[in-house]
Amino acid sequence: MHDALYRRTGLTIKEAAMAAVIFALVLLLVDMGADSLNYNWQWYRVWKYIYTFEDGVFTPGLLLQGLWITLQITAISLVLAFLFGLTTAMLRLSDSFVGKAIARCYLESIRNTPLLIQIFFIYFVLGQVLDIDRFTAAVLALSLFEGAYASEVFRSGIASIDKGQWQAAHSLGLSTWHTYRYVVLPQAIRRILPPLASQAVALVKDSALVSTIAVLELTQQAQIIIAETFLTFEIWFVVAGIYLVVTITLSRLVALLEKRMGRGQAMYTEQGVE
Repeated sequence: MHDALYRRTGLTIKEAAMAAVIFALVLLLVDMGADSLNYNWQWYRVWKYIYTFEDGVFTPGLLLQGLWITLQITAISLVLAFLFGLTTAMLRLSDSFVGKAIARCYLESIRNTPLLIQIFFIYFVLGQVLDIDRFTAAVLALSLFEGAYASEVFRSGIASIDKGQWQAAHSLGLSTWHTYRYVVLPQAIRRILPPLASQAVALVKDSALVSTIAVLELTQQAQIIIAETFLTFEIWFVVAGIYLVVTITLSRLVALLEKRMGRGQAMYTEQGVE
């Protein structure tokens, strides 16, 4: 039973028990806090904002609609963030003075200013000049912000590759681009997958800030519902649970991918040894 639980969830019985106890304590504290505020729980009113199922027809509620927008923003921003991060890392590792200067300016300006200010600047300043809509401004702001941090992950992964790999690739006549593509990056990705997963999880949570420019993602939809119904605690707890499910699912998918890549590398090594 213990082994089956670990294979399915990656948790031991002790860890699962601790998680259950912590969850129960959190629920107890929430209930005690609500009692002290004389709050009247109305969970039965929440379901219609998640989904409705009538006459065999499934209709997503406002929260699921907001979640769909959040997932779209996250997916597009994640791809762009990794592209920005990889490009910046390669510029920093290049011999080009101009490339290094551009990368340094980008990193210093993004990492030393709050994400909220960047969202406001892109939407209210650049957006008015370049005619950028809310969705595009949100994606661009999140991509640039997360890309700045992802660049350090890519840089450390590329720098960790032994110099002999570069020398061997160049001795075979590979260009710098093909060396990155076929030799360096495949090895670096395996090493930096866990920190990249952390960046992806951070991106999901940071996407809540785009509600400040009225993008109808999950957090904005929650604020609209609360303003209409005053179901403050119920809605925010549901939203927190949705974010938790998304981030845990993403973490597990990355763990499975990492395990699969590790298995593939082990098979490749064994074949090489043979």
